[in-house]
Amino acid sequence: MENFKFSLQKVLDIKVKNEDESKINYSKAQNEKREVEEKLKGLEVSYEKYSDSINIENIVERKITSNYLNFISTMIDETNDELNQKEEVVNKARVDLMNKQIERKSLEKLKDNKYMIHKKSEDHKEQIINDEFGMYAYLRNKSSVG
Repeated sequence: MENFKFSLQKVLDIKVKNEDESKINYSKAQNEKREVEEKLKGLEVSYEKYSDSINIENIVERKITSNYLNFISTMIDETNDELNQKEEVVNKARVDLMNKQIERKSLEKLKDNKYMIHKKSEDHKEQIINDEFGMYAYLRNKSSVG
């Protein structure tokens, strides 16, 4: 049977490589988002811890705690903004990955269809050859018998 050559194999290889790069980018974006989420949780825990101690009787300590809580509150707001940005990056990376997967799968489907056509053609050629051999054998047997 003749070897099957897919004319767009190089394009398919590039699509697979692009998809792998998109998977890496998506994974990095998810990790960065996860880190920001953990940072935000830590800030929120810290805020809750110190907000319970705001009722300190010492004015200096109360002022220091109040300033610290304002600082943490600002950091929480900034971290929320950063988290929103990371979520956008993750969504863009997800869409990019999905598009690259669709492109790759389309080419693989085309390759499979071309292979099936090639296989049917080769099977048909082989069947014709087998039919001819069968016919020659039949004719030989008929002429040697008769």
